Amino acid sequence: MLQGFGRVLEVGCADCTAAPIVQNVVKFWSGIDLEKPGSFLAHIHDIVDAPFGLNWDAVYALDVLEHIEPTDEDKFFRNINTNLMPHGTVIIGSPSLESQPYATELSRRHHVNCKTAQQMRETLGRHFHNVYLFGMQDMTLHTGFDQMVHYRMAICTGKRC
Repeated sequence: MLQGFGRVLEVGCADCTAAPIVQNVVKFWSGIDLEKPGSFLAHIHDIVDAPFGLNWDAVYALDVLEHIEPTDEDKFFRNINTNLMPHGTVIIGSPSLESQPYATELSRRHHVNCKTAQQMRETLGRHFHNVYLFGMQDMTLHTGFDQMVHYRMAICTGKRC
């Protein structure tokens, strides 16, 4: 989805497993995580506390939003948008609220902010003019019946100032 983009930031990059895939199709990739990331191009940083870097063309955060306290999510998105270019794209991925009864106890303890489709649209709509929401079920990305999806992905453009 980010092929040809210039400067791309991964929020919550962890061990940077997917970084080589993205690095091969963008001009510059960097990542941030709360703990020591697995790449020399990644940094320890908490995006809830402060923005990171300058002039990102795209930012993506997969499996991050569900770990952000609901009271901090607006700060999370404001800090992402601070250094996002006006034409920038943000991709967010998170387990659905509907999937949580089937998650492990450990996952449920750490997933403090899973959302229904409507909640995801409302949250992202406060920070972006355009929100394209998808569901994922059995490795299929779709726009079908949203109450049955295990994972939600959103592509957001048109940051709100």
